[in-house]
Amino acid sequence: MCCVEFAGALRPANFKQQISMSKVWFITGASKGLGLTLVTLLLEMGHKVAATSRNKQQLLDAVGAQSEQFLPLAVDLTNETAIEQSLADAHKHFGKLDVIVNNAGYGVGGAIEELSTQEIYDSLNINLLATVHVTRFALPYLRSQRSGHIINISSIAGFSSTTGWSMYSASKYAVIGLTEGLAQDVKELGIWATVVAPGAFRTEFLTAGSLVIAGKRIADYTGVHANQERYQQMDRHQIGDPLKAAQVMVAITELPEPPVVLFLGSDAYTRAAKKIEDQKISLEKYKDTSFSTDY
Repeated sequence: MCCVEFAGALRPANFKQQISMSKVWFITGASKGLGLTLVTLLLEMGHKVAATSRNKQQLLDAVGAQSEQFLPLAVDLTNETAIEQSLADAHKHFGKLDVIVNNAGYGVGGAIEELSTQEIYDSLNINLLATVHVTRFALPYLRSQRSGHIINISSIAGFSSTTGWSMYSASKYAVIGLTEGLAQDVKELGIWATVVAPGAFRTEFLTAGSLVIAGKRIADYTGVHANQERYQQMDRHQIGDPLKAAQVMVAITELPEPPVVLFLGSDAYTRAAKKIEDQKISLEKYKDTSFSTDY
């Protein structure tokens, strides 16, 4: 018996907190935000969860529960050895891995020339390279099982960029491209891959602890700074409900053929739809130019 009714659209309203079979989930960035909401929901449903954070005690305090169903792991996601070991520990503890969620994220705002080398590397290391390393170290387990689902968390900014967030968008665009290719690579192995591109959800993402603004500030970039301030003022007023997002993420793992790209939030849908329409217009406008380079 499936945990979700799939007639019509996949909606949290159709979500039922029951499961046909307990799965083992591995989730990065689980001490706050969407990751924490997902961990809490999964434990309530009876799933088994290995979750990572830079600080194990912070993770334990946030989840507020200890049981055989929950394995908290302190992991530095910039350290390949630590990532590989955490997956080995999770597999040894639970005997298998079913769903991998690359949720950890690093938000950085600023014009390109305002960003320091370290700020750029931090963004790429957490948003992209950690996702790559977790995925490549998880795949041997999933491949041997001939089953599993990898869910990568991108952002609507990874499909439609906006003023002041070019580096963040670049890293999240890469996650979408990575997942689209990955999904094709692993399908023959019985493994699914989905990239989730959320809009604005009411988590701690826009707080100082999660969002970094370039330390260097160049006065000429008035539009960049104005847009950054607008986003920071959205904190606690975002349209998205993280619990509903977590419910959808659980639900897609029950689908016989889950989506490769999934936009979450009406704001994400609207922004993606506008981007697609703009691309169609531009594609046709320059069609002759595109064709003109053929032999």
